[in-house]
Amino acid sequence: MDYATSGLLLIGKTSASIIMLSQLFETKKIQKTYHAICIGEMKPMGKINNPIDNKESETVFEVVETVPSKRFGFLNLVKLAPKTGRKHQLRIHVSEIGNQILGDKEYGNKELILKGNGLYLNASRLEFIHPFTKENIYITKEIPKKFRKIFPNQ
Repeated sequence: MDYATSGLLLIGKTSASIIMLSQLFETKKIQKTYHAICIGEMKPMGKINNPIDNKESETVFEVVETVPSKRFGFLNLVKLAPKTGRKHQLRIHVSEIGNQILGDKEYGNKELILKGNGLYLNASRLEFIHPFTKENIYITKEIPKKFRKIFPNQ
C-alpha cells in the first residue's frame, strides 16, 4: 500500500479473513483498478512492463480523458491496472514513460508539483471472489473531488 494513494482499502475483520485476503493478493486473484492524473501527451492505451528491482512487473493503462493545461501541456485522467504488485509500481511505470502522476514528489520532476494537493492516484475498484462465501465481490469508489475539479464530466 502506498500511503499517498487515496481510495479503497481492503481490510479483514478476523485472523482467518486477513490470511485468506493476503493469499488472494499474493496469488493475484484480486483485480485492482486505479485512476490517476498524469502529465503530458500520452498514447490512448498501452502496457508498461519494465522490471522494478529486477523483478517482472506489468501495468496496463487507458486514457479516459485529456484536457489541455497551460502549466503542464496536457493532463490525462488515466485508468491503471497493475498486473503485478511491486512497491510504487504505478508511480514508477508512468514516470518511466514520461507521464508522471500529478503531485508525485518521489518519481516526478519537482518543478511539476501542485503544492498542498497531494498525489493524484486513487484506488477506485477491487474485484475478487469472496474467500468464504465464493460470491463475486465488486467494489467501486468514485474518483475524488480534486480529480473532478480537473475532469468535471467524470
